[in-house]
Amino acid sequence: MAKRKRRNIGALIAVKNHWIQKYLPFTLGSLSLVWQALFFYVPLLCVIVLSFTGDTPYAAFQGFFSAVYVRIIVRSLGMAFLTASMCLMIGYPFAYFLVFHTHRLRNLLLFLVMLPFWTNFLLHICAWFFVLDRQGLLSYLLQKLGILSGPLMILNTYWAIIIMMVYFYLPFMILPLYTALDRFDQRLLEASLDLGATWWQTVTRVLLPLTMPGIRVGFLLVCIPAFGEFAIPEFMGGDRTMFVGSVIKHLILGAESEVAGSAFTLISSLVLVIVIGMLYLIIGRLVPSRYEKE
Repeated sequence: MAKRKRRNIGALIAVKNHWIQKYLPFTLGSLSLVWQALFFYVPLLCVIVLSFTGDTPYAAFQGFFSAVYVRIIVRSLGMAFLTASMCLMIGYPFAYFLVFHTHRLRNLLLFLVMLPFWTNFLLHICAWFFVLDRQGLLSYLLQKLGILSGPLMILNTYWAIIIMMVYFYLPFMILPLYTALDRFDQRLLEASLDLGATWWQTVTRVLLPLTMPGIRVGFLLVCIPAFGEFAIPEFMGGDRTMFVGSVIKHLILGAESEVAGSAFTLISSLVLVIVIGMLYLIIGRLVPSRYEKE
């Protein structure tokens, strides 16, 4: 009886350990799925349903196919892609330097990259006002260096928006690139150069294809939220130019037309998904297939 009891207890312990190893990670991970469902899918479903609750079906969509709203969507796409491209051009060399040329200072530099997230976003905008103002720091330095003869007129312009957008979204590009480069074997660069490849061939045929997943993730993390940004264009651009986020804010908060705001949100989101999907396919064709399989 004692042996049978110990055998049964051992079997129960084995079943318990098997259940823990197999189902516990899924149980813990399911909490994130619940969170995502409550705060992403449910609001998204509400937006979709609300956009069709007008007097007649599709009535809220008809006014958004005019040339005015098409230009707004195209302008927002241009701003998003320009922001993501500039973040990529700045973030990739920085991430490369961070991974391969810093050792003791790597953690400190990563901390400095994340440090802006510790302060309020409005404080960043106020700080950039003092930098980009016609009597601000940048204008003062350029005049002292003799580059400009008068004040710098950049605040409340399109380029002020781009500067602030790049500043704010740059960490979203650096972190995925850092992760991709950190897993990259540096000996591949040495082997490519030893086999006679030029520096440009090594970068385009070895480094960029093998770090393309990080480039894609960083580009999407910057491009998607930049497309719907409304605070930076409104504060830094002086509300002179309308973007997608500005229109949605005006329709929902200003005009108090939730149906129209939901409809325009749905239309602009579908356009963004189509453009991102096309870009994803184009990049996939440009990358050699052997790197994709690996």
